[in-house]
Amino acid sequence: MSSGRALKAMALAGLLMAGNPVLAQTPAGSPGLTAPAVFPPFNPNAGDCAPPPGMQRVLGFARDNEREFMQGVDRGLALAAKERGLDYRVALAANDPARMIEQVDEFRRTGVGAVVVAPVDPPSLAPHLQQLIWSGAYVGAVVPPPATEILNAPQYLTGKVLGDAAAAYIRDRLKGRANVVLLTHDSLQFLAPRFTAMRDALKNMPGVTIVADISPQTVNKAGGAATMRTILLANPTVDVVLGADTVVLGALDALRAAGKARPDQFLGGIDGELEAVQEIRKGGPYKASISLASPVFAYAMGQHAADWLDGKSIPQAMDILPTALTLANIAQYEADVADPGSVYRDPARRAAYLRMYGNICYDTRDQYVNFPWSSERK
Repeated sequence: MSSGRALKAMALAGLLMAGNPVLAQTPAGSPGLTAPAVFPPFNPNAGDCAPPPGMQRVLGFARDNEREFMQGVDRGLALAAKERGLDYRVALAANDPARMIEQVDEFRRTGVGAVVVAPVDPPSLAPHLQQLIWSGAYVGAVVPPPATEILNAPQYLTGKVLGDAAAAYIRDRLKGRANVVLLTHDSLQFLAPRFTAMRDALKNMPGVTIVADISPQTVNKAGGAATMRTILLANPTVDVVLGADTVVLGALDALRAAGKARPDQFLGGIDGELEAVQEIRKGGPYKASISLASPVFAYAMGQHAADWLDGKSIPQAMDILPTALTLANIAQYEADVADPGSVYRDPARRAAYLRMYGNICYDTRDQYVNFPWSSERK
């Protein structure tokens, strides 16, 4: 092509870009924010943006599995979608990473305007989520990046709340001596700090022996039960079990099946799952659950997805604040998760569960979060 023709082609492209704000703003290929950053508090009064053009008013949930925690996410998202007039679709991957990739790609091909994802395998899914973001869709992620809105808990604090509760129980009720099982997810770097905190809470207790520190093969009841059955072969006496609720509940099933469950044991989990709360009410081995109130944060994400599609500014990141559930506060907690909309609309009640950071909208989506965000980062 001659230099004159090249200049004309460039000029025409410039006119097309100038006359088409979508082309002008499309950040296809943008890596997002890859360097760790500390976001300021969310500003609800930030100016509005353009709504993403051509996107369906559909909220999709790319769901890893059917554990109770994700059932709570599903319920919160569905409630928010209904209230905001969004169609709601669920794609269940059943712990199959390839299947989740296909489902996320299908959301993108069909122009779904908002997707919340609980990744099965974050590294393999990441490029596909980026393509969703580049298309203009809202992408809300439960912990791993990339996303326009990242949801996380202060993981060390979450683990510390549970670890401290277990340590206090061992001192006060078990005379300082206990065989402890940690059911971890250390392979997920985003969750590893919670297990570091549990180890820190127990490390200066000379009567405590950690007889197993292991990650179940699957993060569900079946995985917890299978792992505990193996542990019991070598260590038939277990006093304390800590981990996510879903795997600890599986461990409890295995203890009961082996005749090894005792009322004086301390089983404690993270997530505030309904079955864990029910076990605490019984007064048996299950003593504590650290609530992350999945219906409440999911309802908030659903609201933010609708705001994004309406051209509003939303948080770039959101904390789920840990709460240790006890018999004294379970009733209020159950009322809150049963009606997450009322919690979200009440700033004081919402602040007990959620904290929001940063601002992003369709026009600034090249600033999507593409690093392992945590509010604990200084």
